[in-house]
Amino acid sequence: MSKKTYLQALNEALRQEMERDDKVFIIGEDVGRFGGCFGVTQGLFTQFGEGRVMDTPITESAIVGTAAGAAASGLRPVAELMFVDFIGVAMDQLFNQACKMRFMFGGKAKVPMTLRMPQGAGIGAAAQHSQSLEAWFMHIPGLKVVIPSTPYDAKGLLISAIRDDNPVVFLEHKLLYGVEGEVPDESYTIDLGKADVKREGADVTIVATSLMVHTALAAAEKLAAEGISAEVVDPRSLQPLDKATILASVEKTHALVIAHEAVGFAGPGAEIAAMVAEEGLEFLDAPIRRVAAPFCPVPFSPPLEQAYIPGVDDIFNAVKTIR
Repeated sequence: MSKKTYLQALNEALRQEMERDDKVFIIGEDVGRFGGCFGVTQGLFTQFGEGRVMDTPITESAIVGTAAGAAASGLRPVAELMFVDFIGVAMDQLFNQACKMRFMFGGKAKVPMTLRMPQGAGIGAAAQHSQSLEAWFMHIPGLKVVIPSTPYDAKGLLISAIRDDNPVVFLEHKLLYGVEGEVPDESYTIDLGKADVKREGADVTIVATSLMVHTALAAAEKLAAEGISAEVVDPRSLQPLDKATILASVEKTHALVIAHEAVGFAGPGAEIAAMVAEEGLEFLDAPIRRVAAPFCPVPFSPPLEQAYIPGVDDIFNAVKTIR
């Protein structure tokens, strides 16, 4: 166990899986000699060569289509798009091809591809490079959606994603790349669809994803100063969703706040809220609250961008309305 950044944990996961299985390869824009737009694949081109770390033209449809075809043919591609915002160009290859093959061929076809995509606001990249689009992917049967918040989770979940026989979208918030945490040096896996309780509490459950996990933990500290004990639950995967852990927490605390950076309307919090309302309404003694971005594009102006991103006070105030 040693301290690593989120970025280093991802890089280590890729390296260890490529050393373990020669069917694993990386494909995307600038993933080779340049080492990736944010540096996640640095050093891998030197170690594994251009046959397994493949630079592509600026053509997201070809990247995702190639990955889907290679996966169906028995390889295990890890494709990277520079920004999740570019997935619109390749949606057919993802949701009509990769996600449907196993069903359409009666389970005989496997599509073990991982699609890594940075997302999220906070670096001044403006409306077309800053979105959080996890809700798009949650809606597609046949696709798994992973959204880790810590270096430990990032490594274990990426290894699990690569080994999974289904398409997996792996979403990485840009502001998490520099976050440090304890990470085992050896290879390990974390089950997809298994949530993690990041902080135990008794008075309110805060379900948070990605960067918002850290914001929720800071809010929990502020709430503790006022005598409110908040439990912070990180789903880690949105599809499959660990309903049992969320419901068990709500049964204990009797209150729920959901925090994510995606816009609130039809965001991941809407599905989590609906699930709790349908399967655990009797546990609640207060209305469910959601903390999310406003329904507008991400602003370029730094002050407006900061106002757009949900913060500690937003979560704190949401909890205070019900506790």
